[in-house]
Amino acid sequence: MSRRRPPPSSADTDGADADGATDRLRLDKWLWMARMARTRALAAELIGAGRVRVNGQPCRRPGRAVGPGDVLIFPQGRRLRVLRVLGVPQRRGPAPEARGFYEDLDPPPAPTDPAPSDPVPDEGRAASAGAPRAALSATPWPDRDVS
Repeated sequence: MSRRRPPPSSADTDGADADGATDRLRLDKWLWMARMARTRALAAELIGAGRVRVNGQPCRRPGRAVGPGDVLIFPQGRRLRVLRVLGVPQRRGPAPEARGFYEDLDPPPAPTDPAPSDPVPDEGRAASAGAPRAALSATPWPDRDVS
C-alpha cells in the first residue's frame, strides 16, 4: 500500500509565490539570465573553478541559490565585477531587461587622459594625405612630361 504525499504547502515551494515566480535561482542560471555569461555551461565552469564569490564567500556549486540582496564578485574579461542581486529573472531577455536584475557596485573606472583624436597636426601632413587614391593617380608626376 503506497502513501500519498500531501500537496505542497506554501513553505515547500522554494520561495514561489502564487504566480510561480521565485525569489531565489541557481547561481549559474542567474549569471546566464542576467547576461553575465554567454552560456549556462560557461557560468557553471566559472563557478566550479571557484572564481565566483557570493556575499564574500567562495562558491564552487553552480546550484547555489541566490536572490535579492546577495552580492556577487567574479571576473569578467579584464574587470572584476561586483553586483548586488535585485531580482530573479523569469527568462533570458534582452540586455536592457537583464540590467534591471542587478546593481553594479563596481567603482567607476579612473578617468584616463584621452588619446588625441588627430596625432598629426594638419600643417605636418602632405597635401595629398587623405585624398582618394583615384585623385592621387590623376595628378601629374613632377618628373613626367605631361604634354
